[in-house]
Amino acid sequence: MLSVLDIFRIGIGPSSSHTVGPMRIARTFVRSLAKAGKLENTARLAVELQGSLALTGVGHGTLDATMLGLMGFAPDTTCPDEAAAALAKLREEKRLKLGGKHEIAFEPETDIDLAGHIIPELHPNGMKLAAFDDAGGKLAERTYYSTGGGFVASAAQLKRQPKDDRINTGTLAPFDFGSAAELLASCEATGKSIAELVLANEDAFRPRDKTLEGIDRVARAMDQCIERGLTQRGILPGGLKVQRRAPDMWDKLSANPLSNEREQLFDWLNCYAMAVNEENAAGGRVVTAPTNGAAGIIPAVIRFYCVTEGEEPCRDSRRTFLLTAGAIGLLYKQRASISGAEMGCQGEVGVACSMAAGGLAALWGATPAQVASAAEIGMEHNLGLTCDPVGGLVQVPCIERNAIGAVKAVNAARLALHRTGAESTVSLDQVIETMRQTGLDMSSKYKETSQGGLAVNVIEC
Repeated sequence: MLSVLDIFRIGIGPSSSHTVGPMRIARTFVRSLAKAGKLENTARLAVELQGSLALTGVGHGTLDATMLGLMGFAPDTTCPDEAAAALAKLREEKRLKLGGKHEIAFEPETDIDLAGHIIPELHPNGMKLAAFDDAGGKLAERTYYSTGGGFVASAAQLKRQPKDDRINTGTLAPFDFGSAAELLASCEATGKSIAELVLANEDAFRPRDKTLEGIDRVARAMDQCIERGLTQRGILPGGLKVQRRAPDMWDKLSANPLSNEREQLFDWLNCYAMAVNEENAAGGRVVTAPTNGAAGIIPAVIRFYCVTEGEEPCRDSRRTFLLTAGAIGLLYKQRASISGAEMGCQGEVGVACSMAAGGLAALWGATPAQVASAAEIGMEHNLGLTCDPVGGLVQVPCIERNAIGAVKAVNAARLALHRTGAESTVSLDQVIETMRQTGLDMSSKYKETSQGGLAVNVIEC
């Protein structure tokens, strides 16, 4: 089993696969050099970004993330202001400290190669790194892949086929499940809710109190991202001249007394989701849920529904929501993919909508079968959703797409609760498999390459 805390990672924007993943890869490569005793002998580093990482890497912040990772920055602890200062110094001095220790000359324009013509065989997000000594001799070379949601893998790991299409982490959980059918069967046999069952599984990874601390930390990070997004104004970076809209929406909603009666559901969800994704587009701190590009959906629904009567955050309801949503995210990660470069945006916004629908249904007292039904509805109406970011930036249509996804998730949860016994012609397992097949059939133009769809039909400003 994977842990739900693998699904919800705290990192920086604008992309989990193109920013968080490459940062982790670069940091891992430098650490491997140090472990092998080769760091001090390294005089030059060469990085080759392949496939989707190259085609949308500039707009997705991949080059900056790579350099930060080489310098030793980690996605979950990086301060955006400190990172910006380190990058500015690097570009001015053309010097880089590997792992914050060993300094080498580094020229971003030549030492990072955007090899968009190379389509990696194992995954569209390929990244090759090589280290050389003073004489030009190659000290080490490794190829890694950023597989979505901040997950990374080496070529060797991807070549090893998991048993029964499962990811093997070596952790034995008491209620191991590889499908929605197995998950529901365990719930029925034990009488546990999905959240209770997942929490029991998490005990195999760490003590219970540490898991709950981790869940609470994720919820706080989501809230903090919304709060910052509601106060930051101006134009988002990248050249599209996209104006932040969440703060103005927030001001209007806060000034309207009807908002206290929750009569403006769509407006609140839109405001919260856009606040998160505007922060993501600006390179702020976000939670992969399950990716950065889809990071606004789950926080928006949690912010609106997981509160007490006094409008204060409710710790227990947030835990139930995130544990349930995390279980659904694990199914997509294990049985298909959460990478836009593999699945298109159905693998990002579609999965986030599915997770949020299931989490909200659980909060409303749904049975495990109804939770699965909500998750299925959430994905069913996102099947075929393409990933075609204009200018290679995670802005258009990504920001508004999160707002739409949050509204869809709420409706999916409502529809599931109206199903007696959650009867459904389509099961959650079937819709996950359909998403996987659809992603495989989808043209690469519509999978985070900016070579089709809106990306070629919208004139960049």
